[in-house]
Amino acid sequence: MRQISCIITDDEPIARKGLRKYVEKVAFLKLAGECEDALQLSAMLKSEKPELLFLDIEMPYISGIDFLAGIAQPPQVILTTAYEQYAVKGYELDVADYLLKPVSFERFLQAVNKVYDRIERERKPDGERYIFIKSNGILKKVFFDDILFAEGMENYVLIHTRDSKEVVHTTLKNLADSLPEDTFLQVHRSYIVNRTKVEAIEGNTINIGKTRIPVSRNYRESVFAALLGNRLL
Repeated sequence: MRQISCIITDDEPIARKGLRKYVEKVAFLKLAGECEDALQLSAMLKSEKPELLFLDIEMPYISGIDFLAGIAQPPQVILTTAYEQYAVKGYELDVADYLLKPVSFERFLQAVNKVYDRIERERKPDGERYIFIKSNGILKKVFFDDILFAEGMENYVLIHTRDSKEVVHTTLKNLADSLPEDTFLQVHRSYIVNRTKVEAIEGNTINIGKTRIPVSRNYRESVFAALLGNRLL
């Protein structure tokens, strides 16, 4: 298993110590350094090239959000903070995850596993971006780019592709765990969409082809931030 180098940046010594202990427990993580603030991190990044940053938001001099917004090509980032109100801004900056303090090891592990999967997907050529699904008793290869959206129906999922509708005996959550987050987005407890296939946004619905898909209130802010980002004129 390849290792992912990471840097912890937090102005609280106890918070850095907690994250350091978590990093030491995960075999695929390698700690490259620790910083007390964004100024130290900026200096460290001139010599270190980490693949992951654990970045606190509320810090002296420069906030983690402002620092991240100023980096042209940042590595994977997991934001750590005690304040929920920064979540949408974090998603606009395409962070891998957003951890609320105090951070449990279970939640930490979920976040770093997500980063590991992201990095592994980026290393694969586009031709390998697919999954196998079991539909009608056979295993079918489905390329991510062919999936329009998926609809959850209790213990089944209906996957809508360009040319077919595949019924799979699984849950929407299990499917979400198998799809790349840079391409797919959950917009409702019953729907996951391929963000590249979204053609229009009308109120609380998004349009993919002739299908209008609802966006639930719980997902609204994060969904619109992910879809619009800085692309709104």
